[in-house]
Amino acid sequence: MTNKKGLYLHIPFCVKKCHYCDFLSAPATELERKSYIFALKEEILAYQKHEYCADTIFFGGGTPSILSVEEIKMLIEALYRVFTISKQAEITIECNPETVDKGKLSALRKMGFNRVSFGLQSTLDQELLTLGRVHNYDKFLNAYQIAEEEGFSNINIDLMSAIPGQTMESWEETLRKVLALNPSHISAYSLIIEEGTVFYNKQEELDLPGEETERLMYYKTGELLSKAGYQQYEISNYAKPGKESRHNLKYWSLEEYIGMGLGAFSYLEGARFHNPASMEAYKRDCGCLAKLRQEEEYLAESQQMEEFCFLGLRKRKGIGEKEFSNRFGQEIDTIYGKVIEKFQKMGLLIREDGRIFLSRQGIDVSNQVFAEFLL
Repeated sequence: MTNKKGLYLHIPFCVKKCHYCDFLSAPATELERKSYIFALKEEILAYQKHEYCADTIFFGGGTPSILSVEEIKMLIEALYRVFTISKQAEITIECNPETVDKGKLSALRKMGFNRVSFGLQSTLDQELLTLGRVHNYDKFLNAYQIAEEEGFSNINIDLMSAIPGQTMESWEETLRKVLALNPSHISAYSLIIEEGTVFYNKQEELDLPGEETERLMYYKTGELLSKAGYQQYEISNYAKPGKESRHNLKYWSLEEYIGMGLGAFSYLEGARFHNPASMEAYKRDCGCLAKLRQEEEYLAESQQMEEFCFLGLRKRKGIGEKEFSNRFGQEIDTIYGKVIEKFQKMGLLIREDGRIFLSRQGIDVSNQVFAEFLL
């Protein structure tokens, strides 16, 4: 476990809310964005006396690339003033194709961003329309090409399967087109219909692929990506060797991270907490960390064990028996022996070379397995 933190900055703005999106994000005026950026800077500066070190920075959202170059620069400079940032830090920004051009990508590279994550979702314009995306595939291709030209060699592409009207053939077409671009990382998520979204309100009308098709799409993803040299290192994430998202691995390895911005979550010094989800409350308290912390909870050792296991089992290499005993001072079998044995017998967990991880069948029912690691 590293003592270097991950830093997450939440930018809650987008051009237009997508039909599946339940994230804390919405369109905003330039003035609203500016006043938020000043509040976010205030929160960053409030960490000044803590002397934390960080080795990953992640601008997420919403659409962080909707900000102007000056606004992003202001935030990056504040981070470097307050935190000791590792020279080898992974610095990621999420981008939507319609919000970047050559000038912005060039400026991001000069500011030290070395990883871009593009929200593509599908290579088929009809599917993008269904999802309520603002860009088309050509717009994405143009943005991707510029990012490569500007020197970004670590690029993630987000994809979504099991979307309305999607077939096995159209999903394969998306995968093949994306593989032809040879990005270093691919995140492939299955659509989940969340409450409060456009899709939720009209789900009876949606032509969604069946459960069996959805599972076959998942298998096909793994098969095609593996053939193309990608390693699946988490349930929905695939990377070229050495190009895993170091920031996201902190979440799955129960390492510490500081979330800044509206509604952002943190895990720091044994406590979980989050910022207010109300813009008014956030702006009012942005300069005072104690007031910002909502629902602060110090995790008991048993809770840390639970999270270490069910988050760790999301990773394809699962959890290390030695890591567990080093961290908690007791063998994993003392706590979870019966649960592990039960799932081994069912063929859902595999145990080899000092590691415990989900089998292919285990991934299909992963939530059922995770639930039994709750003490």
